[in-house]
Parts: sequence; C-alpha cells; structure tokens
Amino acid sequence: MKTKKSGKTALFQLFIIILMFYSFPVSTSAHQYSASFTNIEFNQNETLFTFSFDTLSILELQEDLDENKDNILQEEEIQADKDHLIEFLTHSVILDRNNEQQEPEVQSMILETKENKEFLTLSLKYPAFAPGDTITVNDGLYYKDSETNYVNLLSATYPGGSSQAALQGENRSWTILLTEDQQEQQAGGNGEQANTPDSQPGSKPEAEAKTTSSWLSFFKLGMAHILTGYDHLLFLFALLLRKQTFKQYALIVTSFTVAHSITLSLAVLGIMDLPSRFVESAIALSIIYVAVENIFKKEVNHRWGLTFVFGLIHGLGFANILQEMNLSKGSLVSALFSFNIGIEVVQIALVLLLLPLLTYLHRLKNSAKYIKLGSIVIILFGAFWLVERLFS
Repeated sequence: MKTKKSGKTALFQLFIIILMFYSFPVSTSAHQYSASFTNIEFNQNETLFTFSFDTLSILELQEDLDENKDNILQEEEIQADKDHLIEFLTHSVILDRNNEQQEPEVQSMILETKENKEFLTLSLKYPAFAPGDTITVNDGLYYKDSETNYVNLLSATYPGGSSQAALQGENRSWTILLTEDQQEQQAGGNGEQANTPDSQPGSKPEAEAKTTSSWLSFFKLGMAHILTGYDHLLFLFALLLRKQTFKQYALIVTSFTVAHSITLSLAVLGIMDLPSRFVESAIALSIIYVAVENIFKKEVNHRWGLTFVFGLIHGLGFANILQEMNLSKGSLVSALFSFNIGIEVVQIALVLLLLPLLTYLHRLKNSAKYIKLGSIVIILFGAFWLVERLFS
C-alpha cells in the first residue's frame, strides 16, 4: 500500500515537472528575450548613438503600428507613423547630460536582420560632450512590467577605452563621468566603481585601449539567459533522467560546462561562427537523441562523452546574445567569465533541486515506466523545435 502511494506521489511530481516544460514557450530560438542594443561613440566633434530594438517588442508596445495585423513590422507601416515611432523610442531610451535630457538629431531609421530576428535600428547624433559632463542613459522600455525579460546590451567607446553593460530588471541606468581621469562612476546601474583610462573625448587615444565592464550585469544576464533557454534546460533534464551514480551526474554537469564554455568563448571571439538555423536545429536534435537513449539504451554509464559533444553545440546557442554586442577584446574576459558563471550557478541549482526527486523516482518499482513517459514527452518537444527551426 505504501509503495503504491509512493508511486502515485512520484508520478504526480514527475507530472509537475513535465507540466512546467509544457508551460514554456516553444518558439524557434527558445531564448525569448525582448532585446535591444545600444552603441555610443564619444568623439571629439559629436556623439553618435545607435539603438536597435527587436520589432516584435515594438509591435507589442505599439500595437497600432501593425495595421494589417500580421505581427510583422513592415517598411510601409514605419513610414506611415515615422514621427510617432521616433518620438516613442527617443523618449523611452533617454540620454541625459548633467541630469538634463538631451534632444538628438535623427540620422536614420532602418530595418535590419540579426540572427534571423528583425530589428529596427535608430541612428542619432548628439553634440560632443566635455570633461566634467555626467552622461546617463536611462532605459524605460517595459519598466512597469515586472515579469519582463527585456535586456538592453550597451556598448560605449571613447578615445582610449570602452565600457559595456547589460541593462535589465531594475538596473536600467548607465552613467559615465567624463573627466581627465575618465573615471566611470557606474556601469549597469549597480553602483560599482571602476577605473578607466586617463583620457577624455578629443584627447589622443592611448596606445593600448583599456576597457571596463560591469561583471554583475553580465552575471545576471547569464542567469536570465539559461532560465529562458528552455531547450538547454530540457536537454539537461533528459541527461539526468536515467539512473546514474553521483559521480556520473557530476561528470555530466562538468563536461557540459567545459564544452559549452569552449564554444561560447570561441564564438564571441569570432573564431567560430555557424549559422543560427543549424545551431538551433542541432540543439533540438540533441534533445531528441538523449531522450531516445533513455528509452532504448540499456546502460548509460559513459554519458559524459556524449554530453561534451552536444555541449559544444549548446555553447554556440549561448553565444548569440553576446555576439551582437561586438565586445572589445579588453572586456571579453570579464564579460565572458561573468556571463558563464551566471549560467553555471543556475545549472547547479537546478541539478541540486532535481537530484533528490530523481533519486526517489529511481527507487520506485515502476520507475522505468515513468522514465519512458518523461522521455516521450521530451522527444515531442525536441521534434517540435526541430521541425520549426528547420522550416520556419
């Protein structure tokens, strides 16, 4: 009687996990960021400001733009309401000088495709800023939406140095104080102090440019990226579903970490670059393969090797969002390290949460049936993603 009751409890718990995955969005990228990219160039005679925002988010925030209701922002729709769209964007992402909002000169507004995703890019020009000026970028997009996964990836360059930050959550301000010391007061809105090169706009660039980046903002970005990377999470769950020793579990997690860290770094450094469609399809295929193994393979004692191979592909999937930032070489180490640590913290936390449940499940008389049921559901998810990514 007790065994039967325990079996029902385990089945219910497994059902909850499966239901969690069913509640996840199943779209092409499976990284459902509402993303924007801000690039600022502080030059001697002018300040150039480029802002790119994904068009799906624009339509979500400005529903009236989509006149034909096809959920695609067309060039005609942009031109029909151009002034309103410019006003919306320039009053949502604001550049302040000494706490005074600056009005930009609009240079251009064009549609661009980045990694199979449509972006609207707005190019603006501000006057040149002088030493002693405090420049702040405030991002108010989705600010009242506490559930948003919106992130603004900001890069700023100035003679002799650069700075990068991921603006997300409640940290939506980036501030730089232009002085002789060019000391950055805050990056990513988290109040960190960081030293930058002794230079100012208009001065001669140093021979070796130094950079700064907000490690905490990239750490949080890594955490958010894996939490919304539902295909990566499902892959990890599929790997752990079959009964294995603690040593084998540790090897799986370690090999996955090492593998995706390698290709993540190579991709962001520009050494390795594969088409997004291929990478995302291969990730879906890896999910199917592991789930099929769970059903048909008698022993899974050396799964760490398989995990390493597929982990190389998953690393390329992690890299997409950082690749768009065009991080300078000086800030790559810090940004990559922080981003990767954020991913690992979430992965380890999820594994620690899953292991007690899986250990209990494996002790049940009908555990094989539950594992097969869970694997079938995983295969269905993987097959859906595979077809969608190959043919969309």
